[in-house]
Amino acid sequence: MEIEEVFNSGITVFGENYVQEFLPKYEELTIKSHNKISWHLIGHLQKNKVKYITGKIDLIHSVDDIDLAATIDKQSSVKNIVSNILIEVNLAGESTKNGVESEGLSNIIKELRRYNSLQLLGLMTMPPLVNEPEENRKYFKELKELLKEINRKNIYKNELHTLSMGTSGDFEVAIEEGATIVRVGTVIFGKRPQI
Repeated sequence: MEIEEVFNSGITVFGENYVQEFLPKYEELTIKSHNKISWHLIGHLQKNKVKYITGKIDLIHSVDDIDLAATIDKQSSVKNIVSNILIEVNLAGESTKNGVESEGLSNIIKELRRYNSLQLLGLMTMPPLVNEPEENRKYFKELKELLKEINRKNIYKNELHTLSMGTSGDFEVAIEEGATIVRVGTVIFGKRPQI
């Protein structure tokens, strides 16, 4: 199934993992959709690619260090916009995955308060690939508890509401644990989507 077909069936929010795959889709589909598609960047974002997506992406899910946040803030300021972000948290401690460790989360959020062209909306996690979705429930619970703790302690300048967690293999469990965004591209497309 192609993105255009999915859009025509009523889906308006699409996530992309790679900047180089996002840009041509954005250019073609923004025109065809009359600017009605909301784009999310889910994959790891390199600082040198921030300038290409600023103002085109509605939510960056994968902010994992303060230098990246500073780069997004700078590019957003130049374009006179505010960019919405999530902090990616590596709850399973997997060396192959990006993300802030939960112990360092409060510090990065405190740093984010000084950026005026960024708006932190919440947290994201990519738990391990597992055969049984139930195995990831503990990570979804932990992310929700971290969000509650941040709000309880007023660590950020306003309340956070977004939990991006759960993919095609475990989204039901993620929803049960409070996910507000699930990433289900494989369920819909079966593979990387084409235009």
